[in-house]
Amino acid sequence: MEASVKSEKNVSTDSPRLAGTVNWGTATVVGVFAGMLYGGSKEAAASASKDAEVMLKLGSTSDKREQHRLMRDAMEKRFIRVTRGSLVGGVRLGMFTAAFYGLQNLFAEKRGVHDVYNVAAAGSATAATFGLIMPGSILWRARNVMLGSVLGAAFCFPLGWAHLKLVEKANEGRMAAPSEMDEKEEAKGGVGAAIERLERTLSR
Repeated sequence: MEASVKSEKNVSTDSPRLAGTVNWGTATVVGVFAGMLYGGSKEAAASASKDAEVMLKLGSTSDKREQHRLMRDAMEKRFIRVTRGSLVGGVRLGMFTAAFYGLQNLFAEKRGVHDVYNVAAAGSATAATFGLIMPGSILWRARNVMLGSVLGAAFCFPLGWAHLKLVEKANEGRMAAPSEMDEKEEAKGGVGAAIERLERTLSR
């Protein structure tokens, strides 16, 4: 008995998630797939000019083997470009999404509240970090850090405000739904009691 009580006490209980915070893992997965879709479609659109060059080469030769080789090489190169673009886009957007929402949750946990300032600070820090790791000279990176911090906060502040407002509206709707159900049940109960009284009077 004592061992079971101790084991129950040692079980760690997770702190409840604050309203408005986003699941870090889910957001990262969505970011990875969105980045893969964007990167792949971008490379596929860019390869249209390459296809035009291949068609010109096909028209300039009458050898069937040469035409087949050109088509095969073009398809292989296009597949490689689209695959590389998908992977690079998925990694980049996935890293950005993971850092952005991870910092949001960290700020919310440390401050004990999730508000628009957490979103703006996370956007500013994430954009500044990605500006720092971009290739270039030190002055170029410092410029990217300053510009990224300002633009990240400027873009994320209104987005965070709109997101939190939508969360508040959704929570108000959830709170209003049970009260409406209770009122309906009370109304049904009153009507049922009236019907029972009427049946009793008629039975007499």
